[in-house]
Amino acid sequence: MFDLKFDTPHGWTEAVLANFDFFLQDHAAAEKKASVMAVSLLSHYQDRTKLVRAMTDLAIEELIHFKQVLKLLTARDVKLRDDTKDSYIKQIRAQCRNGRNEFFLDRLLVAAVIEARGYERFYLVSKALPEGKDKDFYMAIAKSEEKHKNLFVELSYEYFDKEEVDNRLEELLIAEGEICASLPFTGALH
Repeated sequence: MFDLKFDTPHGWTEAVLANFDFFLQDHAAAEKKASVMAVSLLSHYQDRTKLVRAMTDLAIEELIHFKQVLKLLTARDVKLRDDTKDSYIKQIRAQCRNGRNEFFLDRLLVAAVIEARGYERFYLVSKALPEGKDKDFYMAIAKSEEKHKNLFVELSYEYFDKEEVDNRLEELLIAEGEICASLPFTGALH
């Protein structure tokens, strides 16, 4: 449906593989936060029936993903770590404009862009892992993120004019690319 403006370099994948336990901890935190974000959207926009149904399903799916990552952590005898502020998320969310409709549109499109970045990076992880359950898991997670990215754009089209959505999405993609280019590789998802 859309393409990111910044391609994650190979160095990011190397950082992930160098400390995969840290990546798993960060992935678990990201799934928890994604579930909370979906609940927040359905809570703030209860009058949007299609959105409420979609975000209910998404919140459940993200919690299932959290549980799956927690299982991987447990198998490696790795504990969850305290949630930390994610500079990428903070900077991309700062792109949201004020105003009821503008903020609503931006929340949907920022979520689409975040899911698109998740798709790209989970796909890179799946390609880098050796054959086995972890590789299969990350390929499935990548496909799920791609589906979510498209869901948020489809919801945007449901509530806003297509040209307005497309123009704002382009602006956010440019900003997101600049954000990614400025951040160091830590082995975290973002």
